[in-house]
Amino acid sequence: MDPYFAGLVLAGRRVVVVGGGTVAQRRIAGLLTAGADVLVVSPEVTPAVEGMATARELTWEARPYRDGDLDGAWYVVTCTDAAEVNAAVAAEAERRRVFCVRADDATGGTAVTPAVGHHDGITLGVLAGRRPRRSAAVRTALVEALQTGLVDDTAEPVTPGVALVGGGPGDPELITVRGRRLLARADVVVTDRLGPRDLLDHLDPHVEVIDASKIPYGRAMNQARINELLIEHARAGKFVVRLKGGDPYVFGRGFEEALACAEAGVPVTVVPGVTSAFAAPAVADVPVSHRGVAHEIVVVSGHVAPDDPRSLVDWPALGRLRGTIVLLMAVERVAAFATALIDGGRPADTPVAVVQDGTMRIQRSVRATLATVADAVRDEGISPPAVVVIGPVAGLAEQITHTPAR
Repeated sequence: MDPYFAGLVLAGRRVVVVGGGTVAQRRIAGLLTAGADVLVVSPEVTPAVEGMATARELTWEARPYRDGDLDGAWYVVTCTDAAEVNAAVAAEAERRRVFCVRADDATGGTAVTPAVGHHDGITLGVLAGRRPRRSAAVRTALVEALQTGLVDDTAEPVTPGVALVGGGPGDPELITVRGRRLLARADVVVTDRLGPRDLLDHLDPHVEVIDASKIPYGRAMNQARINELLIEHARAGKFVVRLKGGDPYVFGRGFEEALACAEAGVPVTVVPGVTSAFAAPAVADVPVSHRGVAHEIVVVSGHVAPDDPRSLVDWPALGRLRGTIVLLMAVERVAAFATALIDGGRPADTPVAVVQDGTMRIQRSVRATLATVADAVRDEGISPPAVVVIGPVAGLAEQITHTPAR
């Protein structure tokens, strides 16, 4: 017969998990989220479960199961490799009238674990008649539909205010789940050319899109005007998403916008994003850190030259570093930056990788050294936006050949 679907309130109540393998590890995470008082009984556990015990998130008794372990339990999960042990646990649970999930044989227990998903305070559970792959697929599809706004879960209008959303490096799939959710609820979207532009096509027709792009050495909306637009629309009762490329607080002037909203009394939420400083090199097979190669990563803004009085960067100190330097907004002045680093002591043959439009369909990259990077950028016609990675990590790519997973 079909199981009766119910949500258990387990906060502060004892839950016993017999077994400490990967199945237990997966079940324990949800039980801890529910606030359960978890006891794990198993001679051995995975490193992750041991870490939870060390952090006192749960209690682990390193021994085999024995009759009586379910005393005081409200719920039981048995997931050992031994069917006879799981059967014994289920039998004790039956005697004590404690609901029991038996991982190796769903029919041998008195409860079934659904495929669970979460979205903005909503918990979804799917059961598909003991077909776990089907229930997991349906669960994932439903959560994605909620995240993208395909299914509207808003029973009430969104509270007016501003959300500073980091859109990631450009690929629309690299925006965070929360960022995608808030974007789907926007009345007004203030965006720029570095945001994930493909997402704009999925907005409802009523959403007003305002282009606040700043073109390097070209047209640019004044930052003060951007601040005014955020405040004006929020005060008009709209929910405004400021969709930015990368992370709002990594050379994105996000804190300036947050301050302007706070000073105007406008509620503001900050949603971090995947910064292009790390994402663009990664998709071009450049790890910004690597064991035994780089122990520091320094991200530097290249919007002013090394000799500019406005520069806050200690270029001689950077030249003495041995690790990774990531330059943003540096293409136009890459020759000056390379010279400053060489003058500071960085070897002229230090590898350099320059990645343009990282994660996008038009992505391309060039490899060079500090001595040759300026010529390489010029000869290849590299233009902003591009990320410049300097250090031994930029020379590791030839060691890897792979087929991307889909």
